[in-house]
Amino acid sequence: MGDTEHDFSGSIAEVKAKSSKATSEVKDNFAKIHKLNVESLKKLEEMLQSAEKDLEKLEQKVAKSKDLASESKSRLNAEITTARAQINEKYNEQKSRIAAIIGQITPTTSSSG
Repeated sequence: MGDTEHDFSGSIAEVKAKSSKATSEVKDNFAKIHKLNVESLKKLEEMLQSAEKDLEKLEQKVAKSKDLASESKSRLNAEITTARAQINEKYNEQKSRIAAIIGQITPTTSSSG
């Protein structure tokens, strides 16, 4: 005996159910990716603030130190400036990478549902 309309309708419903499940899993994955990006941005901001605070403290200690020669203070301040620049460069690189990823995964609207 041949397939009936009911059989085909059942098969169509199965395909739709599989598709809905896969779509739901992908949506959940996007949510996880977004959450990770937000957490990464937060951690990155915290790192920058902490590094800035620590370098500021070091600058103050160097300036107040009576045991250091002026040449030593100059070299240390130059190292602090270099460290600050490197940290800011890493910060900007990572922030740009995260922004690019977020831009790539921004959901688009479609007419199918």
